[in-house]
Amino acid sequence: MEYQSFLADRTRLMQTNAIREILKVVSKPGIISLAGGIPSPQSFPMDLFKVLVEKVMTKYQSRAFQYDLTEGFVPLREQVSILLSRRGIIASPEEVNITSGSQGLLDAMGKLLINKGDKIAMESPTYLGAISAFNPYEPEYVAMETDDLGLIPESLDETLAKYSIKLIYLVPTFQNPTGRTLPLERREKIAAIIQKHNALLVEDDPYSSLRYQGEPVPAIKTLAPENVIYLSTLSKVFAPGLRIGFYAAPAFLRQWLVLVKQGVDLHTSTFNQALAAEYLEGQYLDTHLPKIIDLYRPRQKAMQVALEKMMPQGYVCTPSQGGMFLWVTGPEGLDDLALYEKAVENGVAFVPGRFFYTDPLQGKGTMRLNYTMADEATIETGVEKLARAAGQLTG
Repeated sequence: MEYQSFLADRTRLMQTNAIREILKVVSKPGIISLAGGIPSPQSFPMDLFKVLVEKVMTKYQSRAFQYDLTEGFVPLREQVSILLSRRGIIASPEEVNITSGSQGLLDAMGKLLINKGDKIAMESPTYLGAISAFNPYEPEYVAMETDDLGLIPESLDETLAKYSIKLIYLVPTFQNPTGRTLPLERREKIAAIIQKHNALLVEDDPYSSLRYQGEPVPAIKTLAPENVIYLSTLSKVFAPGLRIGFYAAPAFLRQWLVLVKQGVDLHTSTFNQALAAEYLEGQYLDTHLPKIIDLYRPRQKAMQVALEKMMPQGYVCTPSQGGMFLWVTGPEGLDDLALYEKAVENGVAFVPGRFFYTDPLQGKGTMRLNYTMADEATIETGVEKLARAAGQLTG
């Protein structure tokens, strides 16, 4: 039977996730992966799950296995409201909604907000998952200028003045893929700019808890609350397989996003939400997060030191104080795909940077490196292999 004719036109815009394809390659024996964007299994609170399950079974019994509110399990919304208040975001439990990972919200926003041809302003480079979520709704992307400190506010101002922008998408803290963080001064300017233009900003914040040095920076949501949809997740600080995301949005948009979710999955897993509620209410996050940071901090440092020491001249690593990634820019003329192939031959893999750009002509001399999934010794060996590949490529 021929199935192609059954597909909707929008499927032509649904591209295979390049990182997932790369991970198929790095699963081969002997390959050191610096490519994935996933938390280390060592970061999961495995010793707590039996306790949490017993608490859920005792406290909620059959309720933990029943259909529940689309907005989210009330005890979890209460705890997320407290968590957000620690980040300076004032949102009552009724103003907090739960999603099946933050990725589910990105798709919901695409369905709700994007018409064919609508313009979305994004950092360049940006999170590949957001591009994948928005693509089927056929937007046009407007890339804004960035540097080592993130989005340049003047570029945002010029973009909003020149184009009719439906929404702005940013990852301001420990950005994926670059690891960079917008300083407070720029956040204040961005908040003023979006208020001046009556613009809507989507602030994606999955990594801010993973800070290894420096001081926390307030979310843009705290500076322009009515202009920002703030979304985050417990995937990096609890367990990604539970698929617990959450957001705080202006009331009008929040109501519509609930309607979208009702048509997709009715609600996020009640049992998983109950586990997350007990994790937060029992203050287990407060005691477990320092263990995650102690796990990742030396790994990031090991990669930074190895890159500086081993990579050939012309390769520059963007500074980062946290998160899960480092961003490396190679010398002029570097072909990131050619380097990737040479690196795999040498037994190491990374993600070529071009996949994080909406313009296929950009990013050809860049790469994203992940340090959460390997110990320090393995990271040093991986960077050594990468440096060897870079040397072989240039001659």
